[in-house]
Amino acid sequence: MFLTKSTTFIIGQVATLLGYLMSGIFNVLSAISGGHPKAGLAIIILTIIIYMAMLPLTIRQQKFSKLQGRMMPEIQKIQAKYKGKTDQESALRMNEETKAVYAKYGVSPTGSCLQLLIQMPILFALYRVIYNIPAYVTMVRSAFDGLVDGFVNVIGISKTAEIMKDLSVYNQFSRQFSNANFAENVNNYATNTFIDVMNRASTSDWQMMADNALIKSNGLTDVVQATHARLEDFNSFLGLNIGDSPMFAVQHSGGKIGVIIIAVLISVKLMPQAESAGGEQNAMANQMKTMNAMMPLMSAFFCLTLPAGMGIYWIAGSVIRCVQQIFVNKHLEKLNIDDIIEANKEKVKKQQKKAAGKTYVNENKVVRNSSMSTKNINSGKINPNSMAAKSNLAANAGSGAAENSGKKYKQGSLASKANMVRDFSRETEKK
Repeated sequence: MFLTKSTTFIIGQVATLLGYLMSGIFNVLSAISGGHPKAGLAIIILTIIIYMAMLPLTIRQQKFSKLQGRMMPEIQKIQAKYKGKTDQESALRMNEETKAVYAKYGVSPTGSCLQLLIQMPILFALYRVIYNIPAYVTMVRSAFDGLVDGFVNVIGISKTAEIMKDLSVYNQFSRQFSNANFAENVNNYATNTFIDVMNRASTSDWQMMADNALIKSNGLTDVVQATHARLEDFNSFLGLNIGDSPMFAVQHSGGKIGVIIIAVLISVKLMPQAESAGGEQNAMANQMKTMNAMMPLMSAFFCLTLPAGMGIYWIAGSVIRCVQQIFVNKHLEKLNIDDIIEANKEKVKKQQKKAAGKTYVNENKVVRNSSMSTKNINSGKINPNSMAAKSNLAANAGSGAAENSGKKYKQGSLASKANMVRDFSRETEKK
């Protein structure tokens, strides 16, 4: 169900959080504007909040780019050193040496992907919120209440479904109309379906509903017109209906120059460029060039097919990134890369020392456990049926026999192994 909040893992949870934030922004704008909040302005404010929250990640990514410029020559030397060597040992050595370089500079091989991995769920979640604003923003949802109540309680669910079949957007929701929960309006299924359809309806669709004979005869024409006007007030931004995609606007409302401008602006929007580390021969630099060439085309395609509200988000995001980049660059200019590298080296040394200490402690623990297993059996602290007790008894028996008769035990036998454990424990205690 479109009106139902997304339940997709991560995206659903992020969409719910963004929905709460968007609803709060709507309430603030409504109080300021006297009850006429604009969804487009709410999206811009939401975008500013999101990018400010991600500013630390942006700074971290830019630091990674600068460190990468110093690090890549060393990585390339390692790659040249093991070039042509396909044996497993060489591959392991190259991997270890590469890891050491990354550790030296205090960066992760996936450091440049972190921001993208965080941004993608936010982008998809925001699409859900913008596409289904009534599901997430209470104020928009309430705009449909009067009309939907009239459809369900006055005209009836089945007759309203017949009216909806004449709308241009009906095919997008045909499965919901054939759902078993629709006829009985289980958990407001039919109510939500009507809201889904009307939220996506074009101006001509709203006019068709207002002119419908059944709606007129039941005195709902004024309610239809009032609901449409309220939604237009919400969605109108700089002459655009942010709920429509540019392609939809071209096909159903004769097209508006504004939505086409959005697509053009998105396709040529400026994006912060990562520093090239190894020139034209560097694989990462070539991949970055390819991505920079493809992103405008992908953005233009998405902008033509997704709601115009997404275009507003991307344009606002581009402007905010440009402003952020100016301040981030000034911040990074004050940083001394050599100092960062030296600090990372010290950090790596401390981590290695700490790891070595843990290994030493674990080794001592094994020795103590072995000693306790052979030392405490006679005091009753170990279960006499345990393996340690049996090994200790075998050792003691072997020891007695050896001391009395000088017998040597067969190599690999239980008694000889137990003897070795006993001797090792005694040497450990002496130390």
